[in-house]
Amino acid sequence: MTTDQNDDSREQGVEFGSLAEELEEEAYPIGKEELLDTYGDEEIVLEDDTQTLREVLEPLGEDEFESADDVRQSVMTMVGDEAVGRKNYSDRGGETDSPESDEESV
Repeated sequence: MTTDQNDDSREQGVEFGSLAEELEEEAYPIGKEELLDTYGDEEIVLEDDTQTLREVLEPLGEDEFESADDVRQSVMTMVGDEAVGRKNYSDRGGETDSPESDEESV
């Protein structure tokens, strides 16, 4: 089912789409230039934007990637806040400590 694939390919606000599976099937280590020659035009969907893998990774100083996880982590590092929806928001529940909450709970 397509929805499950999309859910599986989204990490920390970044949707890898079919690129996630392609990266898993790639032989590693792989050089950055070879990676970008092969997958550079693949699109990565951020919260309100789309960028190619080339746009995201080209400025990165890495020369080689050891695994698909290495590529994904590099993407996460390079997109930063662009992948975040609402800043300072967490849907994980629980309480956060703040000076205001201590005063109001009295």
